[in-house]
Amino acid sequence: MKLEKIVSRSRIIDLRSTDMRGALGELLAASASKFPDLKQEALLRSLLQREKSMTTYLGSGVSLPHVRVKMGRRYILAIGRSRLGIQNESTVDKEKIHLIFMLLADERARDYLQLLASIARLLKDSELVRTLIDAATPGDVFDRLVAGFGGILAKPVQAQQNRINRLMIREADRVAKGAGCGAIMVFGDTFVGGIEPGAWFPKSKTILVTRNMVELDEADKDAPEVIQVRSYSSRRLAQLRSAMFVALTRGMISFSDRVCCVGGIAGSNQFDTVVIVDVEREFQTLLTGHADLLPDDVKPEVLERVIAIATELAVEGREGKPVGCLFVVGDTGKVEKFIKPLVLNPFYGYKEEDRNILSPFMDETVKEFSSIDGAFIIRGDGVVSSAGSLIQAADSDHILPSGLGSRHAAAAAITVASECISIVVSSSTGQVTLFRHGVMLPLTEKKLGAAG
Repeated sequence: MKLEKIVSRSRIIDLRSTDMRGALGELLAASASKFPDLKQEALLRSLLQREKSMTTYLGSGVSLPHVRVKMGRRYILAIGRSRLGIQNESTVDKEKIHLIFMLLADERARDYLQLLASIARLLKDSELVRTLIDAATPGDVFDRLVAGFGGILAKPVQAQQNRINRLMIREADRVAKGAGCGAIMVFGDTFVGGIEPGAWFPKSKTILVTRNMVELDEADKDAPEVIQVRSYSSRRLAQLRSAMFVALTRGMISFSDRVCCVGGIAGSNQFDTVVIVDVEREFQTLLTGHADLLPDDVKPEVLERVIAIATELAVEGREGKPVGCLFVVGDTGKVEKFIKPLVLNPFYGYKEEDRNILSPFMDETVKEFSSIDGAFIIRGDGVVSSAGSLIQAADSDHILPSGLGSRHAAAAAITVASECISIVVSSSTGQVTLFRHGVMLPLTEKKLGAAG
């Protein structure tokens, strides 16, 4: 869904209230009052109850309260701005809230969590947030917001078409055709600000790999497909293996495909590498005797989100210190036969919707609990079942490389004992490794200078 489709100029207001209850009341009066089937008092109670159970504060003065309700349309988004700021107990160091994005969603809307995540990612752009707070009028807020939602503010710039780049593009196209490649994978982070690969390879299936969120026009059949993969390395094609894995799980490419990859050093503004990848050969050790790379019950977007959080933990750690952690995704009913709790389950008692890994409010929660010994157990639909779980499964058939410890051994063993996937972040090397059927697949390289 294109985000700008749910924004209305009439539902963007300047708030008079200085507390969350009053602000939400104003937003409901400006939006829900136009829909007779919505009961404002009931909605207000639901919104405030969610605030008490789990914060909707995103940081940088932005809050994203939300609630699901039976209504005649999929979504209603109302936006309130307060230059003076709104007091709220859920903010850090009594930081005031200046922007409230209130989302009402029909209870049947299936892409609810994905929409929340898209809005949250957009609002992490501090420059965009500042322009919204400083806009002269609510009308200006609307114009800037629609521009942001439509990708105008963050629109990728055309990469410099110098002689070498033109040569690399021309030769990549020839190599791809000569090798019978099913797609061209362009690594957009080569260029500061990104690129628009569709204009460069108009006759080839193009996949853009980038660490940045890109909103494309769903109606544009010629638009490139996008894979968002983070990397902490500036090496050429550092995102390749993770991007290939995601492309496979989404069905963008198949095991029988060859893919032409074009990229360069991140931020160099210069293509300097063309690589042909035989997909089956790249993943042959992981697929030996198996054709099911992704467990049947695991949604591709759930696995992508877990990989993203794992990579962010590898990059950031917690409070400046490296963190090692383990995620087990899928076949939860069988996985739970091989685990026991090391601590009280911090996710017990919360609604499934509030503890789904796809929710943008789960990012910091998962990262905070990553310091707990044990594994995160995650259902295939994204619901976090538990944290701090000890895995008690044995695997004598797979020998891991030297230097890998008990966390990696447990990750391998549980994928043999059940139909799940596990992802490990190494505390010593920062490497992110995926396991399937007991076989390991490094998704990122070791940090430079790391031991083991």
